Amino acid sequence: MFENKKIKELILVSLVADAYCLGAHWVYDEKQLENLDINWDELNDAKSLWHKGKKAGEFTHYGDQTLWLYQFLQDKESFDAKEYIKYWKSQIEIYNGYIDSATRKTLENIEKGILPTGSDSTDLSIVGRIAPLLLVSKTKEEFFKNVVEFVKCTHNSTAAIETSKYFAKLLIEVLNGKDIETTIISLKDEFDAKIQSYITSAIASKTEDTFDAIRGFGPACGIEGGFQSVIHLLCKYDNLKEMLINNAKAGGDSSARAMIASIIFMAKPNRTLALIPQSWLGIKATII
Repeated sequence: MFENKKIKELILVSLVADAYCLGAHWVYDEKQLENLDINWDELNDAKSLWHKGKKAGEFTHYGDQTLWLYQFLQDKESFDAKEYIKYWKSQIEIYNGYIDSATRKTLENIEKGILPTGSDSTDLSIVGRIAPLLLVSKTKEEFFKNVVEFVKCTHNSTAAIETSKYFAKLLIEVLNGKDIETTIISLKDEFDAKIQSYITSAIASKTEDTFDAIRGFGPACGIEGGFQSVIHLLCKYDNLKEMLINNAKAGGDSSARAMIASIIFMAKPNRTLALIPQSWLGIKATII
């Protein structure tokens, strides 16, 4: 459907965005953010307790799980959710990173034989991991199906599924050359009133200071707040580095926002890896 080179650029930028956010990820306190020992122009060691010991260039658990999906799909021609969840479970069982509530509940569901295996989590982060699915999707319809099946593996809530559908459609349209903000608006009426309200308020915020906008929407992990913040970032910025820095400075679940915003931003056909600062490419992963 799309060139592998472009798809791998999207996977790479999602991982770079996550690695960049590692330094301040899940730091919420405004005073702490102001005084954080961070060089905002570079990748940084993790400063929060949740990612203690992680070094510059490593990932949060979001980036790690995106990399697992990419590695799982390396020798595949299609996405099989049952096989993927077996692989995911084998990785989680030896994982030294943070285990979030969605992961814990999914593991419980697997043990109980519940299908789909996913938790009822409404965390936004799952949406930022979808880019590798483009590698095994021959049509946009297959991609949308794969996205839903993937999301259900760990985040089987209506909110997570509908949000993933929205951003998957936005991603495909932008890859096909459509303008980002125009498409954000044109897709609105295909979704429910809640998503429509998110989009309306987010677009209205594009002239606001990003710190104020994200803190106003809510910087936590949930879709409500995070959805609007992603749209704010996409409508406000034409510069990837500037977008990611200002997002990270707003604190909270910066990685979930950054991963989604970065793949949509980079999906425009004329945008290349040259937009990523060279030093940020020093991540602990190789996408080939």
